[in-house]
Amino acid sequence: MELRDIEYFAVVAEHGHVGRAAEALGLGQPALSKSLRRLERAAGARLFARTAKGMELTPAGTALLSRVRRLRLALDDVAQEVADIGQGRAGHLRIGVAGGFLVDPVSEACKTLLRSAPDVTLSATVETGDTLLPALLNGELDLAVLAMTAPPHENVVQEHLFNEEFVVIASHRHRLAGLKRVTIADLAQERWVLSVPGALASQTLFRAFEAGGLPPPRVVVSTPSLQLRDNLVSATDLLGYGSSRVARIAAPHARFLEIRVKELEWIRRVGVAYRKDAYLSPVARRFIELLKSAVRETGKVTK
Repeated sequence: MELRDIEYFAVVAEHGHVGRAAEALGLGQPALSKSLRRLERAAGARLFARTAKGMELTPAGTALLSRVRRLRLALDDVAQEVADIGQGRAGHLRIGVAGGFLVDPVSEACKTLLRSAPDVTLSATVETGDTLLPALLNGELDLAVLAMTAPPHENVVQEHLFNEEFVVIASHRHRLAGLKRVTIADLAQERWVLSVPGALASQTLFRAFEAGGLPPPRVVVSTPSLQLRDNLVSATDLLGYGSSRVARIAAPHARFLEIRVKELEWIRRVGVAYRKDAYLSPVARRFIELLKSAVRETGKVTK
């Protein structure tokens, strides 16, 4: 198979029409059709079926297209690696960050990197882990700092940064604030502000209520915004459930306290992830080391 034919095939698949693909490629239709026939001979299978609307992928074509997408990512990696080595530039780093890790350690690593390498450029995407992982796998991100999964995705490498404990968060004025011991049964009638339903913290809370024979938590506000959660918890009778580390960072201005409930004890492992076998630029590797250094300096690694 010729690389050019594979690329032409992918463009036809994207447009679903030989004419539109030829126009996008700046080729004549006969030349493009010849390329497709050559590729089908090399593959030993029909890749497209002609329809009244254009071209539809056959099962063999669909299988090839899935491989082509990975090949394109690999080619992008090769091109970036050659550029970094050949030109000696620092490059551009695309980081994905789950919201709770933006302040620390990511911001500290960013500041150190930019001070030591002023030619580096960064883009940081703040999303939930469910959004960041597909973006990482699709090659839209170089690195992602997020909660580690067990087992990890087969195409992802995870490097551990630190552990964090999850606790119930309440206002200092909340009725539970004065209790020496709080059980999950004490939480049954409370109202909550939680992250989106699919988030691990929300799932953990719901599972604990179910295991305790309690009705589901009464969620009044659902939001991915930690700032909104913290502000609502500190100013109302709503409870939250989240990282004690994040709570301590916000506590000076948010004015809430941590409530530990045995049934809700949960330690989450946090790490930096990247695609397995992907090219990691020198700046990406440097950033990973800076993340680990920032964690060590602030003492957030839990053995």
